[in-house]
Amino acid sequence: MPVHAAAPVEPVGSPGLWAVSIAVLVALLVADFVVTRRPHEVELREAVGWSVFYLALPVGFGVWLWTAFGTDRALEFMTGFVVEKSLSVDNLFVFMLLLAAFAVPTEVRQRVLLYGIVGALVLRGVFIAAGAAMLSAGTWAFLVFGLVLFASAVKILREAVRGSASEERDTSRMRSVRLLRRLMPVTDDYRGTRLTVREHGRRALTPLAVVVVAVFATDVVFAVDSVPAVYGITDDPYLVFATNAFALLGLRALYFVLHSALAKLVHLNHGLAIILGFIGAKLVLHWAHGIWPAVPEIPTPLSLGVIIAVLAAVTVTSLRAVRLRERRAGRADQRP
Repeated sequence: MPVHAAAPVEPVGSPGLWAVSIAVLVALLVADFVVTRRPHEVELREAVGWSVFYLALPVGFGVWLWTAFGTDRALEFMTGFVVEKSLSVDNLFVFMLLLAAFAVPTEVRQRVLLYGIVGALVLRGVFIAAGAAMLSAGTWAFLVFGLVLFASAVKILREAVRGSASEERDTSRMRSVRLLRRLMPVTDDYRGTRLTVREHGRRALTPLAVVVVAVFATDVVFAVDSVPAVYGITDDPYLVFATNAFALLGLRALYFVLHSALAKLVHLNHGLAIILGFIGAKLVLHWAHGIWPAVPEIPTPLSLGVIIAVLAAVTVTSLRAVRLRERRAGRADQRP
């Protein structure tokens, strides 16, 4: 969303660029499926290598945007990417809970994550198209997006205060899982990366298929928050797509890098609630500015600064809280 531009900012997404970007995205996903074709336990060195690669891609893309379209578009992309990466880490935390709840074997976890990433990309694509259609219909869409983000921020903050976001969820109560078990039988054990097998003369699902459906169900919830959040940064559908794609592509490797660290980010949801509420306010102000020009808008550089400051603050407070908890636990163990 360009702020106080002297002239309309040139849109980024030409048909040719869309075609090339989607082709590259598909190629990267195919490469990921090839890598995960043979189940294996991912070592830290492998995960770090892929994570560095998937972080280098958006940085290079941002540099290209800066040279081809100017500072405004490059800054919008990088700000949107930081927002999406933050939300995707929360998405990753939920994936971690689901993998633990379904007792997914370590060697096939990266395949489950990859299915989740593909599902998230498809859903984000649908929501991005719907958001673009709403924006073309009128500026009232910014008000709707802002209210959606406010509601999401309140929900996330309530869960963070209660501590329910970090609790083990009862996967057997998920509607998608219950419906799937009613439609088809499910085997008692995992069968590698296979989603279905033939057993006793009929087709049956493996537990891997059940956990993939559960992951898809959570993808829907995160797409509702994610797409309006990026539309709060830029109104260019291509940049919204690019930020989502770059943020999601590296999640498989990032999971294995941050697996132990995620549990220490105890204040992450507090920070995400603040970020979503802030972007919601930015969207409402942008809508109001179109009606009453005297209403101020929040510039993109300020948005980036606030987002980075919030993420840095919750990281520091999370680490301090974990250290304090460990000290208290240590003193309790030393008592006679």
